[in-house]
Amino acid sequence: MNTILFTIATLSLIGIVAAVVLYFVAQKFKVHEDPRIDEVAEVLPGANCGGCGFAGCRNFAEAAVKADELSTLFCPVGGNTTMTAVAQIVGKTVEAKESPVAVVRCGGSFKQRPRTSIYDGAPSCGIVHALYTGDTNCPYGCLGCGDCAAACSFGALTIDAETGLPVVTENICTGCGTCVKACPRNIIELRRRDKKYRRIFVSCVNREKGGIARKYCSSACIGCGKCAKVCNFEAIKVENNLAYINADACKMCRKCPPECPTGSILELNFPVRKVV
Repeated sequence: MNTILFTIATLSLIGIVAAVVLYFVAQKFKVHEDPRIDEVAEVLPGANCGGCGFAGCRNFAEAAVKADELSTLFCPVGGNTTMTAVAQIVGKTVEAKESPVAVVRCGGSFKQRPRTSIYDGAPSCGIVHALYTGDTNCPYGCLGCGDCAAACSFGALTIDAETGLPVVTENICTGCGTCVKACPRNIIELRRRDKKYRRIFVSCVNREKGGIARKYCSSACIGCGKCAKVCNFEAIKVENNLAYINADACKMCRKCPPECPTGSILELNFPVRKVV
């Protein structure tokens, strides 16, 4: 009986001592968190998409509270309304910005790129890209398995059954960039969002020489440079056999699309050109 009582007393004493030690350790290393972090986190959309450059909304909230200014921080999902609310909580000012929009830089539809094989495996662009060039000979073009659409939390991306290419629903796209990360071939890019969703861009990422590129896809950029010659704003550069239009420098004068011999420069949401 005495042995049992002694054991109980000993264990109780050890428990008390351990509790006291843990209490003082917790007090010693206690982290005092700014309550504004919770307030900012509450006004954020909670998408945790990573479009802001942080791992999640909580991390963004911590950065917003600790930052000296908010000029380098932006939540593409919440937009200016959310950033205004964040600024009020942290007591800082913020300038209005436009979230970007996703652009699919591949025009290689079923008609432009002939199929040379049939893939019969897991429907994943990442897996296909790791295995071989895909069911066409183009090692740069869209694989069409829909990894980008699956990654989009807002339903802004779908795969067109007729062309086999991703289609962006512009008014739904938040510019979070999740689709950009999901594409193993880097054909999706975030570009400046125009008020009327107007955009001009080279819908090709093929860096092969012209003849080889055309064998892969009839709408491939051949790097001829005609577009760059007619641009008065130095918005177009041709490097590695591929033309690229800088969205920030482009004034959307629409001189370059008609000059492209393969039709790889797309102009979206513009009025129909008048036939002269």
